[in-house]
Amino acid sequence: MKTYAPLNVVKPVDDNIWIVDGGNISFYGLPFPTRMTIIRLANGDLFLHSPVAATKALLDDVAKLGRPAHLVSPNWIHYAYIADWADAFPDATCWASPNVRDRAAKTGTDVTFDRDLGAQADPAWLEDMEQLIVHGSPAHVEAVFFHKPSRTLILTDLIENFETSKIPIWFRPLAWFAGILDPNGKMPIDMRLSFSRGRPELRRAIETMISWGPEKIILAHGRWHEKDGVAELRRAYRWLLK
Repeated sequence: MKTYAPLNVVKPVDDNIWIVDGGNISFYGLPFPTRMTIIRLANGDLFLHSPVAATKALLDDVAKLGRPAHLVSPNWIHYAYIADWADAFPDATCWASPNVRDRAAKTGTDVTFDRDLGAQADPAWLEDMEQLIVHGSPAHVEAVFFHKPSRTLILTDLIENFETSKIPIWFRPLAWFAGILDPNGKMPIDMRLSFSRGRPELRRAIETMISWGPEKIILAHGRWHEKDGVAELRRAYRWLLK
C-alpha cells in the first residue's frame, strides 16, 4: 500500500499540533496505514494520540518537541505501539480507552496501562482540549478529542477515508462496500451496524462534536480533512443526523 510519505516524520498541522504517518498495520488481514497526533500542552508536555511504531529517529525528533507525558490509546484497537513508547519514556502515563485492556490481554500484547480515560478531559489537558467518550456500540467505544487552539478534531475509526490510489486493487471493493473511500469516507458499515441500538447516544456525540466547531479533522486512516470540519462531519454522518 502506498502510504503517506514521508513516514515516521513529524509534520506540522498548526501551532502545537503535529501528525506522524507510520507504516501499515494488519487488522484481520487488512493493511491499515497508521497515524499519530501529537499535541504540546500549555505546560509544555506532549500528548501522543495513537502512537505509531517507534524508530530511534522518531523518538529523538518527538523528544525535541517537549516531554512525552501522555501515551493515549483512543479505542480498543489502537494500542499496539504504546509499550515501545513507554519503554523509551518511562515517566509517561499510559492511558487506556474502554475495552482496550481486555483486547490487549487477549492478543497477548505486553502493555501496562496506568490510567483510564474518562468521560471528561483530564485536568492535565483540560485547558487545551475537549474530550468525550462515544458510546452506543457494544463493539466500539472511542475517545474523541478536540484541540481548542487549532480547532482540530481528532478521531480514530469513527471516520475512515481511504484514497483509492493508496490502497491495493483487491482492497478497493471492500473499502467501497464499507463506505470508506475518499472523498466520501465515513464510519465503516460494520461499525455503523454495531450502533443500531445506540443511535441516540451516537447522534448526541456527533452533535457535540459539531458544536465545538472544528475546522480540521485528523483521522487515523486515510486522507484527513484540513478544512471545513463541520461540513465534513455533517456529510459523514448524514445517515444519522437526517
